[in-house]
This record gives sequence, structure tokens and C-alpha cells, in this order.
Amino acid sequence: MRTVSRTDRASRLIKAPASKIYSAFIDADALVRWLPPEGMTGEMLAFDARPGGGYRMALRYDEPGQDAAGKTSDHEDVVETRFVTLKPGRLIVQTAVFDAEDPAFAGTMRMTWSFEPAEGGTRVAISCEDVPQGIRKQDHLQGLKSSLANLASYVGG
Repeated sequence: MRTVSRTDRASRLIKAPASKIYSAFIDADALVRWLPPEGMTGEMLAFDARPGGGYRMALRYDEPGQDAAGKTSDHEDVVETRFVTLKPGRLIVQTAVFDAEDPAFAGTMRMTWSFEPAEGGTRVAISCEDVPQGIRKQDHLQGLKSSLANLASYVGG
């Protein structure tokens, strides 16, 4: 059976310089504070901010039993990422694999974060390619927008 590749995208103007935004991606304490979308809390399990490095993060639902079930367990998503490209203040490309037994969440998702100068700050865009079919598009887009809002709040923009 052939599966169709899906790409989800979101962007936001953040009132902060690209260098400050980039720093929030390569600092483990910062990333675990802003990346989890609303309704989730993160725990950094491993972190290595260099090309070829990556991180392992557990994302836990604040209220187990919400509409979206976890991928790793009923209340948790564990994701393993690898940094493919790190261009300070410009671009981060990473791959992400969920720790899940359900084949609907299998596969490697490629996430490209770009930072473009814009009037009033920096346009931060995220493109997620090869999104696992088990992740509902609406939920994923909501999560991406929530993470971008958290990032804006974290960097003061």
C-alpha cells in the first residue's frame, strides 16, 4: 500500500532578532520550555547541539485522556531528533522519529525551521515533511502554531 507524503507548515512574525531566536533552539533549557505546545510539558532526556547531534525529549500531556492520545503511551510522546543542518540565525534542519509501536506514527519526519528578517522582527517558518499519517493535520497545525506562540513569548516577541 502506497502512503501519501504530507507536509505541514506554519509561520509567525516574532519581534526579536534571528540570533536570539536561534539561541532558543540550541539551548536545552530554553527548548524544553517553549517547544511543548499548549497542554503539554517537556522533559529533555538528552541534548547535543551540533550537526549530527540532536535531542531526545518526552512530551507529556498535562491532562491525560485529552482528545489526542500520546504516541509512546497514553499520556506521552517521546521524540528522537537529529540536527542535520545548523546555520546560526538562519536555518535549522532536523529529523524526528517518534518512539511509538503504532505503525501510523512510524517514519522520519524532516523539520525545517527558517529565520528571515522582516519588518518588525523575524519571520520564523516551520515546514514538516513526511508527517506520520497517525498525526492528525489539524492537531499538528495547532501544535506548531502553539509552539511558535511559546517561542515568541520566550524570546520576548
